[in-house]
Amino acid sequence: MPSLSKGVSHRRCGGSIIDDPSFDGLADETGAVATLSPVARTLVLNASNEPLSVVPARRGVVLVLRGTADPVAELGETWHAETASLHVPSVIRLRRYVTVPYARTLPLTRRAIFLRDDHRCQYCGGSAENVDHVIPRVQGGEHLWENVVAACRRCNTRKGGRTPDQAGLTLRRAPSTPGRFDWVSVAAGGSPHATWQPFL
Repeated sequence: MPSLSKGVSHRRCGGSIIDDPSFDGLADETGAVATLSPVARTLVLNASNEPLSVVPARRGVVLVLRGTADPVAELGETWHAETASLHVPSVIRLRRYVTVPYARTLPLTRRAIFLRDDHRCQYCGGSAENVDHVIPRVQGGEHLWENVVAACRRCNTRKGGRTPDQAGLTLRRAPSTPGRFDWVSVAAGGSPHATWQPFL
């Protein structure tokens, strides 16, 4: 299954400041933050090197400047202030281990399904526009990762309330549950930065 590359909300991670909105501002008096790309993202690793969260790059800079995390890899941008400059991190590691009370799972959403299936119809390979239940709901099919696929409008209409066999269609690949860290790509809003790959 290809890597998924929005839709995942950040948890507070046991009360940490990783996703605390109060840390969103950075040296506002210098106007430095405005130079960062609004879509740039930073992968936050736990002290154990396990992916913990994906945050705006400006928050990644804040966590490094506050001594909460150390930079691991760079994004290729530089943050400038009056008296200092800092390479914007693409990956940071928390200095203290954060206990996570539950495993993060990827919600079954239209966006996530399209990302898992590369925005391609799983019947004909064309551009996907709809989500289809392989075993139709009218025939007892459930709304599960293993029973939903991306589909184009033409194939979705042709299939209707039938199974692929009944409609004369063939799945290009069997739908499956995303991998353990596929939520990272969804949270990133696109393909993960190349520097993230060693941790996924």
